[in-house]
Amino acid sequence: MPIVRIPTPLRSYTQNLAEVKVEGATVGDVLRGLEQTCPGIGTRLFDDKGGLKRYVNVFHNDEDIRFLQNLQTPVTDADTLSIIPAIAGG
Repeated sequence: MPIVRIPTPLRSYTQNLAEVKVEGATVGDVLRGLEQTCPGIGTRLFDDKGGLKRYVNVFHNDEDIRFLQNLQTPVTDADTLSIIPAIAGG
């Protein structure tokens, strides 16, 4: 199963786990499976249309999924997905 790395601000949804294994054939499948495993986390990741929120970045291994096939990016059991919330400052 792919591993999803959870950032500190979202760990309250994962019982403080930094990594969660979730089944899925694509990045979208894995992230939707994460919502089933960790209820409530999906509202922090997805917008009303089912896409990722603008300020949520997801990396498939070391590649930003926006430069791959976005939520349709295929995953294998050996892959790692990292959720990285955008940081703004000024």
